[in-house]
Amino acid sequence: MKWSENLSLAWVIVISWGIAFFEYTLQVPANRIGFKEYGGPFSLVELKVIQEVITLSVFVLFSLLFFKNETLRVNHWIGFGFLILAVYFIFKK
Repeated sequence: MKWSENLSLAWVIVISWGIAFFEYTLQVPANRIGFKEYGGPFSLVELKVIQEVITLSVFVLFSLLFFKNETLRVNHWIGFGFLILAVYFIFKK
């Protein structure tokens, strides 16, 4: 990305931590609200699986939109299929 070529390492770290801070300000309250012991419907394992699937989905979209040299290959699609199966088995009663 052209705008980031002249950024120092310190600015790249600040931007990265800003993105992580934004994610955590949404994730921590969602985990607290969603946890069974606080009245939510999910166990800790289910919350972790949801968080990982959302994180990986957002990462894939971000990398495809902002890093044009990345492509999705067949092994990536197979991996996503396994993630969907993991979600299925984690939530199976």
